[in-house]
Amino acid sequence: MAIKQLTVFVRNHQGALVEITELFASNGIDMRALSIADTQDFGILRAIVNNTDEAIRILRNAGHLVQSTDVIAVKISDTPGKLSGALHALNLAGINVEYLYAFLARTQRHAYVVLRVADNDAATRALEDAGFHMVSDEDIKKL
Repeated sequence: MAIKQLTVFVRNHQGALVEITELFASNGIDMRALSIADTQDFGILRAIVNNTDEAIRILRNAGHLVQSTDVIAVKISDTPGKLSGALHALNLAGINVEYLYAFLARTQRHAYVVLRVADNDAATRALEDAGFHMVSDEDIKKL
């Protein structure tokens, strides 16, 4: 069960993130999760938002290089060792995690972990078989 992640290439200079977050805010785009990695010249912003298609349209119209990537998200109990259990299930299934980032829900005692893997379907099966619950695009919209 894949969800959509935005990947935005951002120039590494003062105000670049402000522009993107203001675009989201002024167009009713709510960020659910956010990760940014930087190099000397640019940053890679990864985000899960409530309306991916609209966010892509807004960013492209503003001249940003953006793409959508299928990732998976798993709901885990917000307690020590639960992330390790999810990663262990993927490892046992022979699935490599390329990157991950996590976020907490506003009202639940769970963490949500976004994972980039080569085979979303196999990873979903491995996690579900290990007792984990996957997060859908509909779940993201409700958070």
